[in-house]
Amino acid sequence: MDVTLRQVEIGDREILSNLLEKYDYEFSQYDLRDVNKLGLYGYKYLDCYWLEDTRFAYFIEVNGKLAGFIMINEFSEANDRDTDFSVSEFFVMYKYRRKGVGKRAFFMAADMHRGKWQLRRHPKNLGSVHFWDNVVDEYSGGNFKLVKSYPGAYFEDGTLGDIFFFDNS
Repeated sequence: MDVTLRQVEIGDREILSNLLEKYDYEFSQYDLRDVNKLGLYGYKYLDCYWLEDTRFAYFIEVNGKLAGFIMINEFSEANDRDTDFSVSEFFVMYKYRRKGVGKRAFFMAADMHRGKWQLRRHPKNLGSVHFWDNVVDEYSGGNFKLVKSYPGAYFEDGTLGDIFFFDNS
């Protein structure tokens, strides 16, 4: 299985927007968001990925087929700590889950962006909890800190997020 990352270009905006809708639909079971009057979730920061050079969006591809995306920015999930990079959104389609695709994609993205990382997860998303526990531990060689229910790191439903901190400089 050939896993690659491809930077999302402005011409791919509609494709990323479509995938974000699938991601937001799935994630709404945890953050309890509603759709707008058009039946869409919308992603208010989407255009920022082409307007700001501190945001990065990549398609995850498997054997040349779209399998998901990873979106990275420099915004701190924990306002009292410096960060260079944060995973803003991460999505792997069901067909490609539990096959190492997400782990390989994250490893590639993290290797491209060296520095202090923060990664927030929703504690009710048990699949995500298991995934990130294993992936961050393996990637960092166990050299990370996890703070559960980080003060101020709220999701839409009011749940405090857990935040991983690690440095791959």
